[in-house]
Amino acid sequence: MAASPKSPAFDPADPLGVDDLLEPEGLAVRDTVRDWAADRVLPHIAEWYEKGELPGIRDLARELGSLGALGMSLDGYGCAGASAVQYGLACLELEAADSGIRSLVSVQGSLAMYAIHRFGSEEQKQTWLPRMAAGEVIGCFGLTEPDHGSDPPTCAPAPSATPAGTGCSTAARCGSPTVRSPASPSSGRRRRKGSAGSWCPPTAPVSPPRRSSTSGRCGPASPASWCWRT
Repeated sequence: MAASPKSPAFDPADPLGVDDLLEPEGLAVRDTVRDWAADRVLPHIAEWYEKGELPGIRDLARELGSLGALGMSLDGYGCAGASAVQYGLACLELEAADSGIRSLVSVQGSLAMYAIHRFGSEEQKQTWLPRMAAGEVIGCFGLTEPDHGSDPPTCAPAPSATPAGTGCSTAARCGSPTVRSPASPSSGRRRRKGSAGSWCPPTAPVSPPRRSSTSGRCGPASPASWCWRT
């Protein structure tokens, strides 16, 4: 009687044997992002969380751009043109390190950059996508509000023309807050999520900070709380 095939050794890091299903290119993407997160995020994330700060976000964004992680599933304009599986593996490794860093990558690529790539003019694509892919410009997508949920058409802020050099739409009216935002040094007014250059009155309500991860704990430098100026 033939002996039954020997089961492979159990790998606690890959209990379902998913690695065996991946192409070498996917494994290379995963390992590259995993090593970057282990070096640049994991040693510092506890301190960032306790302080409610994310220092050096510009440097982190540029490093992610150099890895090809920003807009990586898009083609052309400096984007990597990676497969959906490779993009998913990159986000999986970033999420394992911190949800906020993964949110930075997925909002940048899947929301901000994809919208320009899919619906923008050629001039807009040439102007913004290469810089966003390199991490030189960070996009923001204001979505969830207390009264509306994830339903963009019913959100209260309305877009208007952008001030020169901001690269973001401004909120014509304040609407409802989504997260705590930085204060203006001169006026004490606060920025809304998804706006740049349009300040809300000092009396406008602001949601209290939450403590879950750097994506939920909205400190003074949370990458999810406001659009960066270029």
